[in-house]
Amino acid sequence: MAVTIKDVAKLADVSTATVSRVINSDPRISAATRDRVLGVIEKLNYKVNSIARSLKSNRTCTVGFLTPEIANEFFMTVAQGVENSLRERGYNLIICNSNESPDEEVERLELLIEKCVDGVIIAPSTGSGEHLRFLEQVGLPTVLVDRLADGFTSDAVLVDNATGTYKAIHHLLKRGHTNFGFIGGDVSLTPFRERYEGFLRALSEFGIHPDEAHVKFGNYHVDSGYAMMKELAELTPPPASVFISNYFMHIGATQYLVENRARLPRTIFVASFDDMALSAVAGVPSLTIAQPVLQIGRRAAEMLLERIDSRASGTAPPPRIERLPTRLVFHDRNSKAQP
Repeated sequence: MAVTIKDVAKLADVSTATVSRVINSDPRISAATRDRVLGVIEKLNYKVNSIARSLKSNRTCTVGFLTPEIANEFFMTVAQGVENSLRERGYNLIICNSNESPDEEVERLELLIEKCVDGVIIAPSTGSGEHLRFLEQVGLPTVLVDRLADGFTSDAVLVDNATGTYKAIHHLLKRGHTNFGFIGGDVSLTPFRERYEGFLRALSEFGIHPDEAHVKFGNYHVDSGYAMMKELAELTPPPASVFISNYFMHIGATQYLVENRARLPRTIFVASFDDMALSAVAGVPSLTIAQPVLQIGRRAAEMLLERIDSRASGTAPPPRIERLPTRLVFHDRNSKAQP
């Protein structure tokens, strides 16, 4: 069985964070502790050659990307943007999947630390960041994408979720849409919370309060969108327009509408956050909010490399949160795309 960072920490009688600090030449580690840990590393033959190289240059030119869903088109497009930017600087990317589990997230991050990555980009699995705080102790440069994590402070790149949703709903309200339904995800996650806030803000400006029966919350998967659209469509009467918080729930909701189109009393207008590959092929009137997905990844990589460089020079700035703009895309054949 391969020797792990936990094996080194146990034999050296230190924490895994301390082992990581030694590997990363953290000046806060005392000479005695450093010597003891390096002695155990040599004794256990724990990645000796890799560590020797990293201790000389203090760089492996490798970055980790941790996603909650590796099969998710959105996160893989973000990863493509990350890799495009890293490649320009001679860096390599390791992609890991947390399966939406904080425990697995920690396991994958420990693995990436064992691989001596120079930094990590994370799309957090939950809205809480307590389990990520060990990264601060290790001193590993970190950038969050798409979501923030309460209790954990780092650089982050998101889109302006609230404003994007507000503009879409405001656009529809100005064109006479008033009877809205809402399909949302877990509001403990930044995007879904902010999109719901933008939805409510637009309605409030027109003096509209959504019917509680028209507001549904589930997860962010296809089956959830299908089930919640079914609930809305079977109301008497159903909402005339429905805003959906992400691409996958949009696909599920559209699947229900297409399968049941013949028996629905009227067409339901659909608006959704995310404009992805299948957004335009459903055959129902649709307005989507496009995110600059590749740019999210590219900017996250740029911020991480800036953080790595500033750490090496001892001039690290305070953490920053950047929000990129969205744009409206119209898929109804009678409408034109607008910025």
